[in-house]
Amino acid sequence: MAFNLHSNEDDVIMEINTTPLIDVMLVLLVMLIITIPPQMHSVNMNMPTTTPTIVKTTTVIYLDIDKQGHYIWNGKLASREEINEKLTALKSNQENQPEFHIKPDKKTHYKYLSGIMSDLQRQGFTKVGIVGNERFVQD
Repeated sequence: MAFNLHSNEDDVIMEINTTPLIDVMLVLLVMLIITIPPQMHSVNMNMPTTTPTIVKTTTVIYLDIDKQGHYIWNGKLASREEINEKLTALKSNQENQPEFHIKPDKKTHYKYLSGIMSDLQRQGFTKVGIVGNERFVQD
């Protein structure tokens, strides 16, 4: 701040008195310094110890559908009836359901995809996903 050496009593002082502002800021700073250290203390917690659980590995079944509507079960060509027989055999093991990754071709008609998905739903399989959807994004 500059100070005026030749001031008259009639001049209006246009400067803000910052002394009270600095005092308030210092008080707030001291209050902040006082209140922060209790928040920085750690809280000791006794966490329960558990034995590691055995993670069940799920089998993944890859089901591809080509543009003619042919089904490919884990790399082998299969008809819809054969797939339904395999699903019936897999249905007996309900505690460890397999995951189904369905990958239709870009030109596959929707009726083939909806047909196999309805078969999976009818048999009670819930872990079903359609993979490779990034191929269908229009540029």
